[in-house]
Amino acid sequence: QLVESGGGLAQPGGSLTLSCEVSGFTLDSYTIGWFREAPGGERKGISCISTRDGVVYYEDSVKGRFIISGDKAKNTVVLQMTSLKPEDTGVYYCAADRFYSCNSAWYVVAKYLTNWGNGTPVRVSS
Repeated sequence: QLVESGGGLAQPGGSLTLSCEVSGFTLDSYTIGWFREAPGGERKGISCISTRDGVVYYEDSVKGRFIISGDKAKNTVVLQMTSLKPEDTGVYYCAADRFYSCNSAWYVVAKYLTNWGNGTPVRVSS
């Protein structure tokens, strides 16, 4: 089970931290990451982490602004979002998969994944 939290309203240039609490499996056994579904858009992978391999991925639009990390003690994956832009607005979903590696393919794998949280909305607006 995946449970997201931390979404909300932020001003452009502001920050938010999203958390994905994982239960039923350990972080090391899955690739876990975040997808963003913009209003009227498709769900796209923006970041993932493999705590087993020490690998992270960031989609170009968030690179340098977002940081993903895994807290094994809390079995939680955190996405720190800074320098937020209006185009970051959307619903953010946490997903986990046992077979997909964490790499640039994460951007387009949403349709193949079955283990999802319910999402948390993020709105960036002044």
